[in-house]
Amino acid sequence: METAQQKIERARARRETGLAKLEPKLAGLPAQLPRNSLGLPSTTLTAREIELTEKYDVLELLAILKSREVSVEETNCLVELMWDQAIARAKHLDALPEPQGAFFGLPISTKEHHGMVGENIITTASVIAWVDRKHGSNLLYDDLWEEGCVFYARTTQPQTIMHLETVSNLWGRTDNPYNRDLTAGGSSGGESALIAMRGSLLGIGGDIGGSIRCPSAFVGIYGFKPSTKRITVAGQIGHMAGRETIFSTPGPMTVDRKAMELLMRVILSKQPWRKDPSIVPMPWTPHKFSKPLKIAVQWWDGVVKPHPPITRALKEVVAACQRAGMRVVDWDCEKLDHKKSWEIISALYWPDGGLETLDCLESVGDTVLPLTKWVIQEQPSVKNMTQAELWQLCYTRDAYRVSYAQAWNATANDDGDEVDVILCPASFGAATPHQQSKYWGYTSHWNTLDYPGAVFPVTTVDASKDAKDLTYKPINEQDQFIYDLYDPELFSGAPVGLQIVGRRLQEEKVLAALELVEQAMGRP
Repeated sequence: METAQQKIERARARRETGLAKLEPKLAGLPAQLPRNSLGLPSTTLTAREIELTEKYDVLELLAILKSREVSVEETNCLVELMWDQAIARAKHLDALPEPQGAFFGLPISTKEHHGMVGENIITTASVIAWVDRKHGSNLLYDDLWEEGCVFYARTTQPQTIMHLETVSNLWGRTDNPYNRDLTAGGSSGGESALIAMRGSLLGIGGDIGGSIRCPSAFVGIYGFKPSTKRITVAGQIGHMAGRETIFSTPGPMTVDRKAMELLMRVILSKQPWRKDPSIVPMPWTPHKFSKPLKIAVQWWDGVVKPHPPITRALKEVVAACQRAGMRVVDWDCEKLDHKKSWEIISALYWPDGGLETLDCLESVGDTVLPLTKWVIQEQPSVKNMTQAELWQLCYTRDAYRVSYAQAWNATANDDGDEVDVILCPASFGAATPHQQSKYWGYTSHWNTLDYPGAVFPVTTVDASKDAKDLTYKPINEQDQFIYDLYDPELFSGAPVGLQIVGRRLQEEKVLAALELVEQAMGRP
């Protein structure tokens, strides 16, 4: 019987085979990577490669591809694993008489467990037992393929796809390009690291508890989690297939805001509900505000106080919004019991107590990592439920959603206008040190409610501005853990992102609000 180590070596050999085909070969990489890796491209890439990867945003790159100012093949300088497929696709597109498709020639990177276009795709999902697992095509990616994109890189996710840090026994750890002592986030941490280095301008992540939004915030890029059932997940693989307690959703991760709406618009123009009947039949309809934006600000979630850089970022964005004439009110979370939200969703993740997942790992000696143990075995609400217990939990979930909707409705009591969106942290702080991503509440809460959320970069940690509050007294054990994590010098220079959240299925409104907020911040 093949050992776990033999499976690991075979999977990594496949990756090395793809990397070995890279042309021109990378040269000049140091034997020991620096703490901050963002300067490496300038030492290893040609001037033309730097231009193609760093000069343009997504819409600009699409424009020069469609104008044939550059060939599709020329943009593939940073192919990771799919060299042959990407080059063949680029040559095909270049040979067409006219550019075809909204994403003609655009390189798009993808989270590996989603799968890929075609039959007999091998997808490990970072599980040793699945090193040779084959399956069919991904419906979302089929639609993007029809629109002319080039898939060229598939990126890492963590063990069980349920960490806010990307680490597995199969692929190892994915570090943050800004600071290798910090995580790139998870579960879409491979995407976030690649995009932060501008090895990709647009990628597809997935989110069930923060897996698009946290890694995007941790590396200073944009990320968008739609409500579930707006975009299809058909074709991706993961644990507990068929589970209906809580759903994941794909979404864009990118270097610029406008690309998020472009991706959503193009995907929904394909009418995915005609192929996947679980999808809400809801075309993309851009939102226009008729009144000044009304924003509620969540300064904290009533459980864990954010680190000083997050609070400073909130204050800076609020001040910009107020100068622009927007109405800003506070969002009081203490009475809304966000702690209960985590108790609900952490149990919904593992209705069998994690038995299927743990059995899969243990069947080949795939050691259970600390963050896997934390999310499955150390959460008090996680257990192997009876059918009656599962019904009760789903009833509790739905009742919690009703109570939150009522709280949102009540924001209209004072002036007749309910808040349009909530401005809130994407995490308690900047990217966390390795193995320390043990609080998800600032993102997972919105998964409990199935609210869409967009993350955007705001600032970076500045040790001179973001001193630790030595007078603060943590209010609970989790708050103490998060408070003790903060060290201004450790996080210095790390990106700080925030999040804009809207009501369920109001994706268009969230992105329209983000545009206004960024304009208030002086961005185009």
